Amino acid sequence: MDYSKLSAKIAKDIIRLRRRIAASGIPDKQLDKNLILGTWNIRSFSDYHDAWGENNGSPKRNLRAMVYIAEIIRHFDVIAIQEVKRNTSAMRYLLNELLGSDWGLLMSDVTAGDKGNTERLSFVYDRRRVQPSGLAGEIVLPPAVEGDPVEQFDRTPYMVGFQAANTYFSMLTAHIRYGDEDTDRLGELTSIANYAAKELHGRAKTTSEGNNLIVLGDFNIDSRGENPLFKAFTSTGLVVPSALLNIRTTYGSEPKFYDQIAWFMGGLEAFNRYDAGVIDFANAVFKELTLRQMSYRVSDHFPLWVAFDLDASNHQMAETLNIDMASPDPFSGVKD
Repeated sequence: MDYSKLSAKIAKDIIRLRRRIAASGIPDKQLDKNLILGTWNIRSFSDYHDAWGENNGSPKRNLRAMVYIAEIIRHFDVIAIQEVKRNTSAMRYLLNELLGSDWGLLMSDVTAGDKGNTERLSFVYDRRRVQPSGLAGEIVLPPAVEGDPVEQFDRTPYMVGFQAANTYFSMLTAHIRYGDEDTDRLGELTSIANYAAKELHGRAKTTSEGNNLIVLGDFNIDSRGENPLFKAFTSTGLVVPSALLNIRTTYGSEPKFYDQIAWFMGGLEAFNRYDAGVIDFANAVFKELTLRQMSYRVSDHFPLWVAFDLDASNHQMAETLNIDMASPDPFSGVKD
């Protein structure tokens, strides 16, 4: 993308956005050193109007908004995106015009029926850093013991395997039913927690990717901790990193924690240290609009990120030498 062709207003927005991205703590990409994964519900990501300004006051997503979305996504190696709609023109523009040929896309089909809200689940990935491993599929729940069909998810969860250098991992993303009451979400949250534990983590040795399973997406969980929804999500052993526990994932005066990144304790064989955070872009872009108006251009959710340290060499040597890697300069006492 040629930044010299952007207006002063957009350039200022991007500078503010870059400052927010840096403030989130998300690291730079380092070849063979780290792996940066994320999740983002991009509000009704469908079509867009081919203009930089507003179109007769229309709240539709425009080219200016697409530039901001691309600015965020390019910081990830793989990012799961929810609420991609049947019409994929905005996604195609993002890939073909803004991110370019170095980026790939994998999408599920639209889940049939009104409850699916014509939504797809997707993964956008940096080809220079990761490649699909060949594993991909939508999650279908098995029938009950009696042989009766089980009610399926409103929006079928989607899992894809990837390879980064010699490391294999899989990402399972979902957009859980919202419903009129909190209790409407319990069934799907319990089902995905059970499925991830039994069918994926419990049988991890059957695939290379299964040993490193990341569960992430929009789970419509209002709060963490003692919340029944959060308890259902974590009931089978999924753990949300402590860095994300108190971070809101939507704009507004009342914090919401709809979006999650989680894995099973001891279930990431190839990953070592990690850090995590959120990119809060509220009031950084479209400052002339209200936050609600902005949300229809960019999103009403913030992207979550987790960065894993792929280089295990220091940790492996520290174990050999019985050194505490948590100290400021762990190898300072090692004599020549």
